[in-house]
Amino acid sequence: MNIVEMLYKKEDEYLSPYACKSRDTKGRAVYVEPDGLRTDFQRDRDRITHSKAFRRLMHKTQVFLSPEDEHFRTRLTHTLEVTQIARTIARGLSLNEDLTEAAALGHDLGHTPFGHAGERILQQCFSPDFTHYKQSLRVVDKLENGGAGLNLTYEVRDGILNHTGECMASTLEGVIVKFADRIAYINHDIDDAIRAGVISGDDIPKHLRDILGNTHSQRIATMVISTINSSFGKNEISMEPEIQDAMMQLREFLYERVYKNPVAKGEEVRACSMLEQLYEYFVKHPEKMPEEFMRDESESVERHVCDYIAGMTDRFAINLFEELFIPKIWKNIK
Repeated sequence: MNIVEMLYKKEDEYLSPYACKSRDTKGRAVYVEPDGLRTDFQRDRDRITHSKAFRRLMHKTQVFLSPEDEHFRTRLTHTLEVTQIARTIARGLSLNEDLTEAAALGHDLGHTPFGHAGERILQQCFSPDFTHYKQSLRVVDKLENGGAGLNLTYEVRDGILNHTGECMASTLEGVIVKFADRIAYINHDIDDAIRAGVISGDDIPKHLRDILGNTHSQRIATMVISTINSSFGKNEISMEPEIQDAMMQLREFLYERVYKNPVAKGEEVRACSMLEQLYEYFVKHPEKMPEEFMRDESESVERHVCDYIAGMTDRFAINLFEELFIPKIWKNIK
């Protein structure tokens, strides 16, 4: 018996009847030989963590644009927090942790620079249908690995695509990622806002603190435990109504006090203007983009420019803008 067969046996013994077992995957678009060491979902996890898009997440904004304090979250640390929350829920429900982990690690691979501000600019410049979750799927299907994509399993791709918005993933593990994403960003964005001095812990409405907890860890624990309690033994993922309602009120508090705060979002206007100018420049001068973004002649220049800008990190976009649009100070070479 090889290691994968042992893992299959363990899943048969311990996983919930509602879990997506590794041997039951719908597979990949392009067949690959089985790996005697890892299940398909474990292989997807490894393909994602070794991808260039995953590494770029470390220099992409979560909420606060290019902060000097290195303790603020980035898109990468957000992804890691989502992953550990998702795995905790999956473990509590005896669902497939490997599938959950892979989908969580890949859920934001297509996120733009400068957070949702970048997403809005590409919706304006390229297409109203542009979303970071569709772009994340495009990254793993087409853009990574020199244009070949990562060739992930159906279930991981489904979890990536449906981690936000109205659609639901086809597996409980994928739905967990949707819940974990919200639990993670609500709590760590509050934590970062307090660190930035935008709000204080006492600003959080008292009735929400009484329900969810007074600290970052207490609030996460409350939401995670509630999700496990409400979903245990069921073929659905849910949260207890009182906790769900309090969480959504806390989310509304964040929108009003942090996401719309002129101090927290003071640089967004300039960031948006910069990305808009970069988009217009490369549409006019596509030859200035790296060759890899122009390989597929069946797609429009605008599609290629969108892919190029969506993949940029904050610092790369700033440096590129300076190189293209900011005059250099002349120096006497003598």
